[in-house]
Amino acid sequence: MKKIILVAFLTLTAFAGAYAQRFAYVDSEYILKHMPEYASSQKQLAALSDQWQKEVDGRFQEIDRLYKAYQADQVLMTPDMKKRREAEIVDKEKAAKDFQRQKFGPDGELSQRSTALIKPIQDRVSKAVQAIAEGDNLDMIFDKNSEVIMLYANPRYDKSADVITRLGLKPGVFAK
Repeated sequence: MKKIILVAFLTLTAFAGAYAQRFAYVDSEYILKHMPEYASSQKQLAALSDQWQKEVDGRFQEIDRLYKAYQADQVLMTPDMKKRREAEIVDKEKAAKDFQRQKFGPDGELSQRSTALIKPIQDRVSKAVQAIAEGDNLDMIFDKNSEVIMLYANPRYDKSADVITRLGLKPGVFAK
């Protein structure tokens, strides 16, 4: 995929002839580090993740405790008692795994919250990038941190500081 994009880009620039495309790049990671709302959302997500991870750990510790108690009492149990205790342990383990998947899975709550918090920030950055591109009459703006491999990038084409300024922030002053 990367090679196809690169070949397409090189082909377009080779056949452009008299029409020279204007391009620039931005460093989205650098831009996001300047945004207080991004730092705040990252802290919220980390706190939520820690809270849920503690809950998951607690559930698995409870399962471990139940299993050890079962092993210790196993010799004194009737077959019916063994089945009930085993079923209880299996049910609790299934519930713990379901909870873990519900919170941390690909479509889990953490992923949904992340999307809800980060999407408006990404949209704001995207609008600023678009405004810079239109204002500077640029044909393309690449993201330095994306899948496109940039083997070399001349700093004079870096529009990250312009985007940060457009967002009402000060380049070089990172959010805490």
